[in-house]
Amino acid sequence: MTRALVVTGTDTDAGKTVVAAGLTLCLPGAHYWKPVQSGTTPATDTATVRALTGLPADRFLPEAYLLREPASPHLSARLEGVEIDLDRLSLPETDAPLIVEGAGGLMVPLNERALAIDLFARWGRPVILVARTGLGTINHSLLSIEALRARGIPIGGILFSGDPHAENERIIPQLSGIRSLGRLPRLASLDAACLHAAIEAHIDLAAIEALLA
Repeated sequence: MTRALVVTGTDTDAGKTVVAAGLTLCLPGAHYWKPVQSGTTPATDTATVRALTGLPADRFLPEAYLLREPASPHLSARLEGVEIDLDRLSLPETDAPLIVEGAGGLMVPLNERALAIDLFARWGRPVILVARTGLGTINHSLLSIEALRARGIPIGGILFSGDPHAENERIIPQLSGIRSLGRLPRLASLDAACLHAAIEAHIDLAAIEALLA
């Protein structure tokens, strides 16, 4: 069985790509996979993570769907005359830990019948929910947690991203009963050394490694 963690966000631009890059960089031997890439300009998320981490090419799995338009995957696929088939999105067989980055948020449609969260339910692997710290995050985070629970998807924890906000970082874990894995702060320099140091200093890597055991 593939030892995989799914990194998703409460909404677009919550910081999940940087978090996924940090986990791939800091977890020994971890590989990265973005199954559905919607938008290829200026770069794909795989290319961004590879450039940010400096890891070799063999630590990155190719996308199952590589779609040019930066839109919801179902629309991007339709514009290219294809339909995303969930049967093509089975988790790859690998002995290494696998960090899987979702596309957008949980309720993003992959086709006319299925959402990203439906794919996560198929996989049954722990999900790390990346949440912004600012205004609106309480509602987005609690709704996302309720949706994951409704489908029986294991939640590995919530990981905050951005400037400190003590109350939001306190109340969401308290109300939801979901543990906080820490907060990745804004980085003055977004490079491998700074990212590695920030993950080590601010994120509960031991708890995340235990999810892969």
